[in-house]
Amino acid sequence: MANLYLVATPIGNLEDLTFRAKNILAEVDFVLAEDTRVTKKLLDHYKISTKTLTWHQHSSEHDWQKIKNIFETGANIALVTDAGTPGVSDPGGQLVAKVAEELPTVKIIPIPGASSLTAIMSIAGIALDDFLFLGFLPHKKGRQTLLTEIKESKRPVIFFESVHRILKALESLADCEKKLIVGRELTKNFETIYRGFARDILAILQQDKSQLKGEFVIIVDNYRPRGDRPVGGVI
Repeated sequence: MANLYLVATPIGNLEDLTFRAKNILAEVDFVLAEDTRVTKKLLDHYKISTKTLTWHQHSSEHDWQKIKNIFETGANIALVTDAGTPGVSDPGGQLVAKVAEELPTVKIIPIPGASSLTAIMSIAGIALDDFLFLGFLPHKKGRQTLLTEIKESKRPVIFFESVHRILKALESLADCEKKLIVGRELTKNFETIYRGFARDILAILQQDKSQLKGEFVIIVDNYRPRGDRPVGGVI
């Protein structure tokens, strides 16, 4: 019986790969990667020689058929993202859906580990028993509407933002009287955690453009005690 392993990889510091993940990556027949060049650096660091194939948001039906044929030979495959946990704001979920639907005998196994989502939550210092996760915000269509919903939410909201749009996101939240926890370059050499109102963090980044590097993880602290929140609904 073939297995599909969803393997979490480091989000920065390569030492964050778990022992189990290292063993799986070395033992499987193939590693599916968003960018094989990125994954090769990780594999080389741990002296793992497993062959890599590509699976990303632009993968075609032809690509899927190739992977499907490999599974049908009984081979085991590990799926990784460039950084973090597959399926969280990346195309890993699409592959899992195809395997579950078309190859029901293939066992789908999570290999948990690093995630920027849980990393920022762990150091937030706020109640996160209930929160809304939005992944990366859309670049254009629906972006402003979503930012308005974030400000009006009765639950803490967590989302990702790229270096190219972090200033615009903070500008949109500048009139919001809710504290933010913002993580930059988590687990890397220049890891920085910002705490305060959006306008204050915006001022810091505008004054020191050298801090505009990497990806950002943002928590908007909209917390209210559970008894004060409406039942059901997203917002």
